Amino acid sequence: MNKINTILIGLLVLITSCSSPVEKRLTDYVNPFLGTATLWDSIDLGYKPTRRAWGAEVFPGSSLPNAMVQVSPVTLFRSGSGYQYEDTVIYAFTHTNKGHWNLCHIPLMPATGTFAPDDYKSAYNHKNESAHPGYYQVFLERYDINAELTSTLRCAYHKYTYKEGQPKKLIADLSISNEGVRNWSISQENENIFKGFQETGEKMYFYAISNHKIEKIDSLRNDKKVISIVNFIDNDKPEPLELKIGFSFVSIENAKANLEAEIAEKSFTEIRDEATDTWEDLLSKIIVSGGTEKQRGLFYSSLYRSFLWPALRSDVNGDFTDVKGQVVNKGFQYYTDPSFWDDYRNKLILLGMISPTVAVDVINSITDKGEKTGFMPTFFHGDHASVFVAGSYLRGLRGYDINSAYNLVLKNATVPGSRPHLAEYIEKGWISEMDLENPVLETVAKAAVTKTQEYSYDDYAVALLAKELNDKDNYEMLMKRTSNYKNLFDPSTELMRGRLENGEWIKKFDPEFPYYEYMYREANGWQSAFFAPHDPEGLIALYKSKDDFETKLDSLFTIPWKGYEAHNLTGFIGQYCHGNQPDHSAPYMYYFVDKQEKAQAILDSCMNHFYGMGKEGLALSGMDDAGEMSAWYVFNAIGLYTFSPADAEYIISVPLFDKIVFTLDKDTKFTILKEGTGKKITNITYGGEKIDGYFITHDQLKQGKELVITTN
Repeated sequence: MNKINTILIGLLVLITSCSSPVEKRLTDYVNPFLGTATLWDSIDLGYKPTRRAWGAEVFPGSSLPNAMVQVSPVTLFRSGSGYQYEDTVIYAFTHTNKGHWNLCHIPLMPATGTFAPDDYKSAYNHKNESAHPGYYQVFLERYDINAELTSTLRCAYHKYTYKEGQPKKLIADLSISNEGVRNWSISQENENIFKGFQETGEKMYFYAISNHKIEKIDSLRNDKKVISIVNFIDNDKPEPLELKIGFSFVSIENAKANLEAEIAEKSFTEIRDEATDTWEDLLSKIIVSGGTEKQRGLFYSSLYRSFLWPALRSDVNGDFTDVKGQVVNKGFQYYTDPSFWDDYRNKLILLGMISPTVAVDVINSITDKGEKTGFMPTFFHGDHASVFVAGSYLRGLRGYDINSAYNLVLKNATVPGSRPHLAEYIEKGWISEMDLENPVLETVAKAAVTKTQEYSYDDYAVALLAKELNDKDNYEMLMKRTSNYKNLFDPSTELMRGRLENGEWIKKFDPEFPYYEYMYREANGWQSAFFAPHDPEGLIALYKSKDDFETKLDSLFTIPWKGYEAHNLTGFIGQYCHGNQPDHSAPYMYYFVDKQEKAQAILDSCMNHFYGMGKEGLALSGMDDAGEMSAWYVFNAIGLYTFSPADAEYIISVPLFDKIVFTLDKDTKFTILKEGTGKKITNITYGGEKIDGYFITHDQLKQGKELVITTN
């Protein structure tokens, strides 16, 4: 009887252990397809579309955090990331990606049977497609091939399962990428290895090892183009075709060394598991509790998306090709430039909080470029490397030459050559614009209002560094310039308005009409009215009273969008556009007129409506812009935001989650607790001590205490 009882108890334990749910990993919350879909509904867009609007322009393929390699499918070349969820065919798998109409190096496509140089794409179905951090899979219907991809920092691992008995071929169409191809080459080294390069804006080398023997590499051409075909001879073997490919922006030899260092004899499963573990480690820097399953999915998907750019460009031995085209080794990891106009606002600070070593080497990289070109790099618009450097240094990040970085951002601010129209800005305190007779949505001019506003803020960032480094004269000079944005405030409209060279206001002024680059950059007069993150009180003082300012700010969110179809402006609350960056700090201006709860209503609406949109729930309200849109969600979901990223502090809001544990480094964890379910913050304590106001400093967070946000 005892023996029977023992057996029964053992069976019960076994059954219980087998039936208990497996704990969900953080990577399981991530959906790499989030952001790949396009909005078509006029209610979601804010206008009736006559053409495809810009989506988030993200890729679903495999990458490690800030890696050199992003191996991902292309459904349409020269379109954002190259992947659009609504497309029905795949052209190739490429190995670099940002989501900005460039890159997509070295397209490879498994194939069998016959095809033409301009017709080798395959249909696919989302039912036979999956993605996970560090992994992508799709079934190619034309060729009956199941394609699986995973990656390391500098390598890709392809696994193609062919239908039994089918000849194994690999198409290498090196004549195409998301940008113009200047030169390319592919050749066979031995029976299992092929190698080559593709030169676009950058020259990327590859070194590939196959588990199947190569018969030959053919060329297939017509009057339009030529493609290369790698033919494999061991068709009788049932094993999938596996390709281990190393990459480098220096040489084929370095690509080979990267492959030997990062994959070597490891299997596909081993590399995939390592990729998952790498992402799990990064995502675990922020542990959230509470909220809904959807909110947790959006949160960890956004956190994941925040760490794909900038991208690594140095090899395992430290070599990289510098901005002058020379191969050098400086002892740090070399990265691409960040998308400064987009992600200086939030993502670059998040990068420093979670991956400080990467942030430090990004500063080393842009400083190296600046030393060789004479100016600190800029991106697209503005001069926001200054904000990144200042915000990082004031948060305690070290490991780069701060004096060199400071001298470069100071030169950007004082010597013409980097900032467009700097001489006029210095002379007048603002940048003039033309009074065009019939400006249209796509008008390109100076974007003078936006430049004046942003230069004022960039001056403030450089001034913070000047003060920290005891450069008193330049500090005082720059601080005087931080008020320049006020020179474009028009009291008659209570908006920021373009001025002619003689100082008169632009006459044809419609603040509801958006422009690509006339007076404003990708914005209209309303969306550009409230940008002064370094001086919110000074901005409010331009109005008759706080009540007057509040009324004006209310109008931003209540005046209906008139249905203008600007493909880079989508997702509206009144005139406020969440689908583009210029007004992302506007909701927080309510804090400065004692109406924090109004700000929270807007923030909640943005988080609830502008992420996971569309019929598939896979769209964002606009471009992710290398992680800015995602980082905005991450910060606001945990109740902190980089209102002025140059300042080492955060504005406190109401978190989505009940509890957040944030690991700043290996030894420092701070906790955020939400008490209550309302939008109005009634009390804030940190380490049991009351915080006056709504800001907490980075130094306070580094103390590793408990931030309690009480609401009603």
